Amino acid sequence: MAGRLAVIGAGLMGAGIAQVAAQAGWEVTLRDLNDEAVQRGLSGIRASLGKFASKGVIAEGDAEAALGRITPTTELEAAADADIVVEAVFEQLEVKQEVFRALDRICKDGAVLATNTSAIPVTQIATATRRPEQVVGTHFFSPVPVMKLCELVRGYKTGDAALATARAFAEEIGKTCIVVNRDVAGFVTTRLIAALVVEAVKLVESGVVSAEDLDLACKLGFGHAMGPLATTDLTGVDVLYHAAKNIHTDTDDPKFFPPELLARMVIAGDLGRKSGQGFYTYS
Repeated sequence: MAGRLAVIGAGLMGAGIAQVAAQAGWEVTLRDLNDEAVQRGLSGIRASLGKFASKGVIAEGDAEAALGRITPTTELEAAADADIVVEAVFEQLEVKQEVFRALDRICKDGAVLATNTSAIPVTQIATATRRPEQVVGTHFFSPVPVMKLCELVRGYKTGDAALATARAFAEEIGKTCIVVNRDVAGFVTTRLIAALVVEAVKLVESGVVSAEDLDLACKLGFGHAMGPLATTDLTGVDVLYHAAKNIHTDTDDPKFFPPELLARMVIAGDLGRKSGQGFYTYS
């Protein structure tokens, strides 16, 4: 199936999606707003491929070939020839709608327009286009080169053909898919982790338990590979904060309202692994 993919957003998620697609033989255009952001994304991909090569997971030549299939750009028009476009920009509805409005104008007929949103209903994003049947959610997980799951999300008007194309693409690049038939805010996984994280932060915030002991309880008591607060640090404290806020806005369910501690951490820049400090400290 390998064809042409455009990834809009060269951050942690966008770069990861670009990497796994390039490794699977796709020609990838990686776009961000400025050269610095694009080059930062490419550097991350180069480092990730280098790590896999050093461990013998992939051959040096394959790593170089994958890197050679990625074309960096700051021009959104570079997505014009893409068979599939995956948007991975800031988790805010207005920002995503602006991107999709432009993609609707630029992209060829039949192109699948996918969003990597973790919490915003696909239907809302699709309203920015004249082709909502071609818009689908492809929610990848961080770090993309390692995590196997992809949530495929149907918007209200997502067509069977677009969903099938998105599934074929995700499976070709090594992912296992689940299908979310109705795009409720947070879908399945973000809704579950947001509820768990909000309650976990409340318990830590009120002094009931330390972050370390809470995560240990989830690992040993529930068999979780990683506790919810370590997961928040890995995903990004800001990402979980905005996801919970989006779900709360959509549902008005108080269990999703972000605790004050989470908001204060975001304001202070304690965003987890990417900033060196979250619920834990990272060197």
